[in-house]
Amino acid sequence: MDEEMLWPKAVQDRMKTGSDRELVHSYPYRSACPSTIWTELVESASTEIFLAGYTNYFFWTQVPHFADTIRRKAESGCRVRFLVGDPDGEVTRQREEIEDVALSVSTRIRITLEHLDRLGHVEGLETRISAPLDAVNHVGLSVFRFDDAALVTPHLARLVGHDSPLLHLRRHGNGGMFDRFAEHGDELWERASARVPEART
Repeated sequence: MDEEMLWPKAVQDRMKTGSDRELVHSYPYRSACPSTIWTELVESASTEIFLAGYTNYFFWTQVPHFADTIRRKAESGCRVRFLVGDPDGEVTRQREEIEDVALSVSTRIRITLEHLDRLGHVEGLETRISAPLDAVNHVGLSVFRFDDAALVTPHLARLVGHDSPLLHLRRHGNGGMFDRFAEHGDELWERASARVPEART
Protein backbone atom coordinates (compact mmCIF):
# COMPACT_ATOMS: atom_id res chain seq x y z
CA MET A 1 0.00 0.00 0.00
CA ASP A 2 1.27 3.48 -0.82
CA GLU A 3 2.73 5.49 2.08
CA GLU A 4 0.31 8.34 1.38
CA MET A 5 -2.59 5.96 2.02
CA LEU A 6 -1.10 4.80 5.32
CA TRP A 7 0.06 8.13 6.73
CA PRO A 8 -1.92 11.35 6.82
CA LYS A 9 -0.01 14.36 5.53
CA ALA A 10 0.29 15.86 9.02
CA VAL A 11 2.08 12.72 10.22
CA GLN A 12 4.26 12.53 7.10
CA ASP A 13 5.42 16.09 7.71
CA ARG A 14 6.77 15.03 11.10
CA MET A 15 8.15 11.61 10.22
CA LYS A 16 10.86 10.54 7.81
CA THR A 17 9.62 8.05 5.24
CA GLY A 18 11.13 6.43 2.16
CA SER A 19 14.75 7.31 1.40
CA ASP A 20 14.69 10.23 3.87
CA ARG A 21 14.61 7.89 6.85
CA GLU A 22 18.28 6.96 6.25
CA LEU A 23 19.30 10.48 7.22
CA VAL A 24 19.61 10.45 11.01
CA HIS A 25 20.96 13.99 11.31
CA SER A 26 22.81 16.63 9.32
CA TYR A 27 25.36 19.11 10.62
CA PRO A 28 26.50 22.30 8.85
CA TYR A 29 30.02 21.59 10.15
CA ARG A 30 31.70 18.27 10.97
CA SER A 31 32.96 19.88 14.17
CA ALA A 32 29.31 20.41 15.23
CA CYS A 33 28.77 16.65 15.46
CA PRO A 34 29.23 15.73 19.15
CA SER A 35 32.40 13.75 19.84
CA THR A 36 30.24 11.27 21.72
CA ILE A 37 28.62 10.26 18.41
CA TRP A 38 31.98 9.26 16.94
CA THR A 39 32.93 7.38 20.11
CA GLU A 40 29.58 5.56 20.29
CA LEU A 41 29.75 4.49 16.64
CA VAL A 42 33.31 3.16 16.99
CA GLU A 43 32.43 1.33 20.21
CA SER A 44 29.17 -0.15 18.92
CA ALA A 45 30.53 -1.51 15.62
CA SER A 46 30.93 -5.29 15.68
CA THR A 47 31.47 -6.37 12.07
CA GLU A 48 32.98 -3.43 10.18
CA ILE A 49 34.76 -0.13 10.73
CA PHE A 50 35.83 1.52 7.48
CA LEU A 51 37.51 4.91 7.81
CA ALA A 52 37.90 6.40 4.36
CA GLY A 53 38.81 9.96 5.19
CA TYR A 54 41.78 11.37 3.29
CA THR A 55 43.84 11.75 6.48
CA ASN A 56 41.74 10.15 9.29
CA TYR A 57 43.86 12.30 11.59
CA PHE A 58 41.18 13.51 13.98
CA PHE A 59 40.26 10.03 15.25
CA TRP A 60 43.50 9.88 17.23
CA THR A 61 42.68 13.15 19.01
CA GLN A 62 38.89 13.04 19.18
CA VAL A 63 38.05 9.44 20.15
CA PRO A 64 39.34 8.44 23.61
CA HIS A 65 41.68 5.41 23.65
CA PHE A 66 41.17 5.06 19.90
CA ALA A 67 44.25 2.89 19.23
CA ASP A 68 43.34 0.45 21.99
CA THR A 69 39.74 0.35 20.80
CA ILE A 70 40.47 -0.49 17.18
CA ARG A 71 43.00 -3.12 18.23
CA ARG A 72 40.38 -4.71 20.47
CA LYS A 73 37.75 -4.50 17.75
CA ALA A 74 40.01 -6.13 15.15
CA GLU A 75 41.11 -8.88 17.53
CA SER A 76 37.46 -9.65 18.35
CA GLY A 77 36.63 -10.23 14.67
CA CYS A 78 35.54 -6.77 13.49
CA ARG A 79 37.05 -5.86 10.12
CA VAL A 80 38.86 -2.53 10.53
CA ARG A 81 40.00 -0.67 7.40
CA PHE A 82 41.86 2.61 6.97
CA LEU A 83 41.98 4.27 3.56
CA VAL A 84 44.20 7.35 3.39
CA GLY A 85 45.65 9.53 0.67
CA ASP A 86 49.24 9.38 -0.51
CA PRO A 87 51.23 11.81 1.65
CA ASP A 88 53.63 12.32 -1.28
CA GLY A 89 50.96 12.50 -3.98
CA GLU A 90 50.28 15.42 -6.32
CA VAL A 91 46.67 15.80 -5.13
CA THR A 92 47.93 16.01 -1.55
CA ARG A 93 50.35 18.76 -2.54
CA GLN A 94 47.62 20.66 -4.37
CA ARG A 95 45.25 20.32 -1.42
CA GLU A 96 47.92 21.71 0.90
CA GLU A 97 48.16 24.82 -1.26
CA ILE A 98 44.38 25.20 -1.21
CA GLU A 99 43.97 24.75 2.56
CA ASP A 100 47.10 26.70 3.49
CA VAL A 101 47.08 25.62 7.15
CA ALA A 102 49.98 24.93 9.52
CA LEU A 103 49.06 21.26 10.07
CA SER A 104 49.37 20.18 6.44
CA VAL A 105 47.49 17.36 4.72
CA SER A 106 50.65 15.26 4.32
CA THR A 107 51.53 15.74 8.00
CA ARG A 108 48.05 14.64 9.08
CA ILE A 109 48.30 11.53 6.89
CA ARG A 110 51.75 10.70 8.28
CA ILE A 111 50.45 11.05 11.84
CA THR A 112 47.76 8.48 11.07
CA LEU A 113 50.29 6.12 9.48
CA GLU A 114 52.61 6.54 12.45
CA HIS A 115 49.84 5.60 14.88
CA LEU A 116 49.00 2.56 12.75
CA ASP A 117 52.67 1.55 12.63
CA ARG A 118 52.75 1.65 16.42
CA LEU A 119 49.95 -0.91 16.48
CA GLY A 120 52.08 -3.25 14.37
CA HIS A 121 50.48 -6.24 12.68
CA VAL A 122 46.96 -6.80 13.99
CA GLU A 123 44.83 -9.52 12.40
CA GLY A 124 41.74 -7.89 10.87
CA LEU A 125 43.29 -4.41 10.61
CA GLU A 126 44.10 -3.24 7.07
CA THR A 127 45.53 -0.02 5.65
CA ARG A 128 45.59 1.12 2.03
CA ILE A 129 46.71 4.22 0.13
CA SER A 130 44.23 5.43 -2.47
CA ALA A 131 45.25 5.11 -6.12
CA PRO A 132 46.63 8.26 -7.82
CA LEU A 133 43.72 8.41 -10.27
CA ASP A 134 41.23 8.20 -7.38
CA ALA A 135 42.92 10.77 -5.14
CA VAL A 136 40.84 13.72 -6.34
CA ASN A 137 37.64 11.76 -5.60
CA HIS A 138 38.96 10.62 -2.24
CA VAL A 139 40.04 14.04 -1.01
CA GLY A 140 36.64 15.52 -1.88
CA LEU A 141 34.48 13.05 0.05
CA SER A 142 35.14 11.31 3.36
CA VAL A 143 33.08 8.22 4.24
CA PHE A 144 33.30 6.75 7.73
CA ARG A 145 31.36 3.50 8.11
CA PHE A 146 30.43 1.64 11.30
CA ASP A 147 28.37 -1.47 10.49
CA ASP A 148 25.05 -0.04 9.21
CA ALA A 149 25.77 3.55 10.24
CA ALA A 150 27.95 6.09 8.45
CA LEU A 151 29.19 9.64 8.82
CA VAL A 152 29.85 11.34 5.49
CA THR A 153 31.66 14.62 4.84
CA PRO A 154 31.62 16.26 1.38
CA HIS A 155 34.53 18.72 1.45
CA LEU A 156 33.68 22.21 0.29
CA ALA A 157 36.10 24.32 -1.75
CA ARG A 158 38.96 25.52 0.44
CA LEU A 159 37.54 24.27 3.73
CA VAL A 160 39.30 21.70 5.90
CA GLY A 161 37.31 18.67 7.02
CA HIS A 162 36.00 20.00 10.33
CA ASP A 163 34.56 23.07 8.57
CA SER A 164 32.69 21.01 5.94
CA PRO A 165 29.14 19.65 6.44
CA LEU A 166 28.44 16.16 7.76
CA LEU A 167 25.62 13.67 7.23
CA HIS A 168 24.81 10.95 9.76
CA LEU A 169 23.24 8.00 7.92
CA ARG A 170 21.75 4.67 8.98
CA ARG A 171 21.03 1.92 6.46
CA HIS A 172 17.39 0.89 6.03
CA GLY A 173 17.41 -0.97 2.72
CA ASN A 174 19.14 -1.58 -0.58
CA GLY A 175 20.14 1.26 -2.86
CA GLY A 176 19.61 4.11 -0.41
CA MET A 177 21.94 6.94 0.53
CA PHE A 178 23.93 4.70 2.86
CA ASP A 179 24.63 2.17 0.10
CA ARG A 180 25.56 4.88 -2.39
CA PHE A 181 28.26 6.29 -0.13
CA ALA A 182 29.40 2.84 1.05
CA GLU A 183 29.89 1.77 -2.56
CA HIS A 184 31.98 4.89 -3.21
CA GLY A 185 34.32 3.92 -0.37
CA ASP A 186 34.51 0.29 -1.45
CA GLU A 187 35.34 1.30 -5.02
CA LEU A 188 38.26 3.44 -3.83
CA TRP A 189 39.40 0.59 -1.59
CA GLU A 190 39.48 -1.95 -4.41
CA ARG A 191 41.91 0.15 -6.46
CA ALA A 192 44.05 1.26 -3.52
CA SER A 193 47.50 -0.07 -2.65
CA ALA A 194 47.93 -2.19 0.45
CA ARG A 195 50.33 -0.89 3.07
CA VAL A 196 52.25 -3.07 5.51
CA PRO A 197 53.01 -1.41 8.87
CA GLU A 198 56.61 -0.28 9.14
CA ALA A 199 58.65 -2.05 11.77
CA ARG A 200 59.38 0.15 14.78
CA THR A 201 62.64 -0.16 16.74
